Amino acid sequence: MRLAISGTYSSGKTFTTIALAHLTGIPRSAAKTMRELLPISVPGKTLEECSAAEILMLITRRNTERAVNESHLGDTFISDGSSLHEWVYGTVRVLAGINPNDSIDLDSVERTDAIRFFEEVIDALGVPAKQHAAASYDAFVHLPIEFPLVADGHRPVNERFRRLADEKLQREIAGLGIPNVSIGGSIPERLQAITDHYDLPRAITIEEAVARAQVDYDLLDVRDEKERELAHVLT
Repeated sequence: MRLAISGTYSSGKTFTTIALAHLTGIPRSAAKTMRELLPISVPGKTLEECSAAEILMLITRRNTERAVNESHLGDTFISDGSSLHEWVYGTVRVLAGINPNDSIDLDSVERTDAIRFFEEVIDALGVPAKQHAAASYDAFVHLPIEFPLVADGHRPVNERFRRLADEKLQREIAGLGIPNVSIGGSIPERLQAITDHYDLPRAITIEEAVARAQVDYDLLDVRDEKERELAHVLT
């Protein structure tokens, strides 16, 4: 089974996917995170500081890597996110502005020529994003918004943006006609429900899978670019 784990910012998608891979023994597919792509793509900038062109570059770069990684795993993998994710975030930026933190009131977002062009490009990117998802995933699990939004410089700290993205993701997944289910709860509850729903194997206990995932997750570099730059200067 090619299973995609869906969810917007701070839904616990990455931790859940890592733990599920440990639990089932099924390989995890993931592209580099924005926190990993930012320093090699737009050094010194946070995601909030990126221009429309830079955001499009990051979307393209991440989805290219995602497709390459999936191609090496054949017909059995667990995907951290999907080809829909970056595209959906881009579409919501048309409504919320390039930096959503500047646009708490969506009615105040100015529809500039740049935003209109950005919308045209994002709409076009949606064609291959949806085609890839339809061809590459057998099923989806959507994780609802249950955890606080983490303000780490790699994601917008606008709760309204997050909810718009979550709603858009669910609509697009449903529109593909691919089997999907929404599963919430604690990490152990999610793992129990996902493996039960899709009849996935369990190679270890849920408790051990969560413990191993925590070790892996703690190794992720979650600093924003300002913190990285300061650390580099101090060393």
